[in-house]
Amino acid sequence: MDKINLNSIKTEAEQLYRNGDYYCSEAIISTLRKHIAPEMPEEAIAMGSGFPVGMGGSMCACGALTGGIIALGYFFGRVTPKDKKVKKTMELSKELHDSFTGNHKVLCCKVLTKGMKLGSKKHMDQCVQFTGEVAEKTARIIARELKIDTE
Repeated sequence: MDKINLNSIKTEAEQLYRNGDYYCSEAIISTLRKHIAPEMPEEAIAMGSGFPVGMGGSMCACGALTGGIIALGYFFGRVTPKDKKVKKTMELSKELHDSFTGNHKVLCCKVLTKGMKLGSKKHMDQCVQFTGEVAEKTARIIARELKIDTE
């Protein structure tokens, strides 16, 4: 991978969610897989299926953010016990978390959607925007760390 287009990643993730093809976390993983790591097993998308609507509908942590963190784990996480790569993965995950909370103050789905009817246009527009934002920021982190040029 020589170069990635951050706007394409943002737009595609938003579209996958907006069209109902995937929920937020799945859309982010699917888009990053397509644009950055086509060798990523399709099952990685399935790993994000429990996170939408604040972790399985519990309205807890934003599914878009958790989808981005799953993707960071794929790229930078460990698969062997005691591998110190976990520290870097945690650092990058905190960066993504801090970016999201810096923009939106909280990551609790229940707070982010307060007063919105689930599935309403207002709710969907906001979550589509969160999906694109997190997909783009996650791609930016991955590109920086793997020294991939962006446009």
